[in-house]
This record gives sequence, structure tokens and C-alpha cells, in this order.
Amino acid sequence: MSGVLIAAPSSGSGKTTITLGLLRALRERGLPLAPGKAGPDYIDPAFHTAASGALCLNFDPWAMRPGLLQANAARHAEGGKLLIVEAMMGLHDAAMDGRGSPADLATLLGLTVVFVVDCARMAQSVAALVAGYRGFRQDIRFGGVILNRVGSDKHAAMLTGALDAIGMPVLGIIRADPALRLPERHLGLVQAGEQADLDRFIDHAALRIAEGCDLDALTGLAAGVPPSAAAVRGLPPLGQHVAVARDIAFAFSYPHLLEDWRRQGAEISFFSPLAGEGPHQDADAIYLPGGYPELHGPALAAASGFHAGMRAARDRGARIFGECGGYMALGEAIIDAAGQTHAMLGLLPVVTSFAHRRRHLGYRRLSPVDRSFFAGALAAHEFHYAQIVSEGDADRLFLAQDASGADLGPVGLRRERVAGSFMHLIDLAEAA
Repeated sequence: MSGVLIAAPSSGSGKTTITLGLLRALRERGLPLAPGKAGPDYIDPAFHTAASGALCLNFDPWAMRPGLLQANAARHAEGGKLLIVEAMMGLHDAAMDGRGSPADLATLLGLTVVFVVDCARMAQSVAALVAGYRGFRQDIRFGGVILNRVGSDKHAAMLTGALDAIGMPVLGIIRADPALRLPERHLGLVQAGEQADLDRFIDHAALRIAEGCDLDALTGLAAGVPPSAAAVRGLPPLGQHVAVARDIAFAFSYPHLLEDWRRQGAEISFFSPLAGEGPHQDADAIYLPGGYPELHGPALAAASGFHAGMRAARDRGARIFGECGGYMALGEAIIDAAGQTHAMLGLLPVVTSFAHRRRHLGYRRLSPVDRSFFAGALAAHEFHYAQIVSEGDADRLFLAQDASGADLGPVGLRRERVAGSFMHLIDLAEAA
């Protein structure tokens, strides 16, 4: 097992595009790959899977227990696969309590850092920036730099000369290219499943990576991933047969979560609310993950098969859980950005709105109010722009704290075996 972490000084440096091109270029060479994404990201992993042809797992150094991270890395890289993990944000950016940076993940999994620098607005200063990042922590294995958005041969010479002077290997030089940009929306990139020309984009990125990078040197840097001492279980499955909503309105389910449920013996099936489908009639649990229901209000309101199937599941006593977009769909209505109201499932007494957006973002530690639905403390993440317009009579689901331990009060709702909140569950929480 071996791996690298594709990191950068900050978001917007181009590391996602570099990672996609690298995965496709190495796939075309026939290398077995194990793609990964650091942190609580639902969108980039689908791009990694498209580029590599392999399932991409999340590795979250704040919300996942170290043993689970190591166990998942070891399983993911079985058979000599190269673990290529894209970092989130900047290399040393962490949660409010200072934990959970990409650098923390690199040390835990023994990954060599490949550092992507956006050089569009700098020349010799690149050496000072890279030297600072290399020397900030002594426990980081710094393999080399990929210079991104380089303007010319003269620009490249200034950059490489400065880095040669500090003994930093340059693994690649990628020229500025307007075709190497992906469209974005309010939660990140427009989803992979919504981009008709995605394969052409990834092929173009792979061509630029193959032309500009020393792939042999880069893969030769991959360090060993420590094997897990023991199998570590994640969140218990919601039931024996979990029906999971999956389409472009409900796309934010963590692959590591579903894989772990399968390993614990649960059957997983999928259904598309946008196609008017309800959950499998044999499912004893329903999971509505996050996504973009606010962009599909009319279609979801008119999806009679989805509404009927969910009511039937509730009536037979199935355990139903929705998070973020799934929580909104369990409510009575969603008000979209234009102020139009769309009727939802009505299984929980909540109305949410995008008419006046407000960002909610951060890690959360959750304690169940009633342990009949969840048995213990959970680590989660919150990222949405919706606001709660009204809430009716229902039990609260969790008591929440942010990453610094500040009390956020009660969140989410529960009515018997139907529950939900804006929190994306990631793992069991370690003892505080």
C-alpha cells in the first residue's frame, strides 16, 4: 500500500483539476488506483470516480476516528493500489479546535505531500511560500511541487530556478488553460452527473498532466500506508435493508458509510425520488441523504410515487432518516430561491426556505436526545444555505456543539420512527 496527498496553500489553487488529470493519466497507464478525498466533501468524490473508474472514499481527519481512517485506507488500497487523496482547503487548515487538517491526515496515513501552487500571480516568491509550508511542521513528508497556471517558458524558468535554490523538486509544470475550469454553484462544483462533457474535460486534464508532470517521479514518492491493527466499525446501519434515495436531487451520501453498512450485513438498495420511485417495499429503513431538492421543487412535489412510497414505509413502521436536503424533503414544504412554495412529504413538521439564503457551515458533535433512534454521540458536518421558516410539534433529535465545544442547542426533529436534521453524519464520536 502506498499513497500521496495532493494539497495546496488554499482552496482555488487547482488541486481538484490536477487530481482528476492525474487519476485519468495513471489509469491510462494501467495503474491500480484508490482515490480519496479529505474532509466532508460529497461532490468531488464523484469526479474522482469518473476519472479513475474506482470508488472514491472520504477520509475526514476531524470527524473520523483514527482507527477507522487507517482501516478504511488499508481496505481501500488492498492489492497494491496507489492511494491518491485530494486535500480540502489549505494544507494546514483545520477545524475551530485546530484539529483535522490535511497535514494531520498525511501524518496519520503516512502520505507524501504533493503541493500544488497557483503561480498565476507570482514568480520567485514561490520559493518563500513553499519553504514556509515545508518547514511549518517537521512531521510532514514533502515530496515536491506542481506549478499550476504557469504563463510562459520564461515564467516557468523563474519559478523553477527559485525552487531549485531551496532544494525543492518540481514534479510538474501546468500551463494556464481556460479549458481547465469546472462550473460551480452554491455548495461547490456542479455535480459530476450533471455535466455532459465531463469525460472530455477529464481527458483534456489528463493530457495536460501527462505532458507537464513527471509521473514516474510522482508515483515513486508514494509512502507506505500503515495497516490497520484491527477492523473498526463505523456507524451502525439504520436497518437490515436500507433503501437509499439516489439521484441528482439526493446525491450526498458518503460511500464509506454505505460500504461500512454492507460490511455490517445490511442490504442496500437505491431509488430515485425524481423518477417518482418509492423505497423498496421490503426495506425496514429509509435514508434520504442531502443534495439539491431546492433546485427540483416542482418535480419532487409532483412525484406521486415517491410520496406514496414514503407514506407506506412510515405506516409499516420503517425507520426513516433524512439529513440536510433529505430533512427538507421530509418536511411540509420547501420555498425556493424565487419564493415559490413546493409541497414535500409532510412526515416532519418543518418548512424550509432559500428565499433569503444564509450559510451554515462547520463540524458538529451530536448527542441524541432520545437514544431509541441513535445510541450514542456522533461526529457530523453542516453545510447549507437554507433557513427554517416554521417548526411544529415534534421531539428534538440531537443536542449539538460546534468543533470548539460551543453549545448550539437542540437540532433536528423526530416523530416516532421518522427523524432528520441538517447534519451530515460521518462517524461515531470519540469520547469528549
